[in-house]
Amino acid sequence: MKIQIITVGKLKEKYLKQGIAEYTKRLSAYCNIEEIEVPDEKAPENLSEADMQIVKQKEGERILSKIGADTHIITLEINGKQLTSEQLAKEIDKLATYGKSKIAFVIGGSLGLSDEVLKRSDFGLSFSKMTFPHQLMKLVLVEQVYRSFRINRNEPYHK
Repeated sequence: MKIQIITVGKLKEKYLKQGIAEYTKRLSAYCNIEEIEVPDEKAPENLSEADMQIVKQKEGERILSKIGADTHIITLEINGKQLTSEQLAKEIDKLATYGKSKIAFVIGGSLGLSDEVLKRSDFGLSFSKMTFPHQLMKLVLVEQVYRSFRINRNEPYHK
């Protein structure tokens, strides 16, 4: 299975990089994992609604350019479906069973995801109704994907 983690913006915080590197290393025993960072669009704080849409559209184009036509896309969205760790594991297992060997998890920038990315998404996933920095969500996501593989193989770690 090939898994892409696509994020907007460059990860700068050393402690997050270290955590992500640890789980990515662990995950490499279970799948081919690729981290892709697309540049964020520079924008001032006080944007109009129209300008926000333009920023999201440009970031969305960069995201979609990294995804193949045969890739199953899971977007992280505040209004997505909330799953338990076991349910996420089951979803990943189901995708593998039915021949969806390429999965892309997509984390948008600070303004969220463009309509084009949301339309292309196969599943909207939410970790919480709370708002988190997208860099922190990358660490949480990678840990949960690792946990999913451990659950699916009945290996210790999950409890």
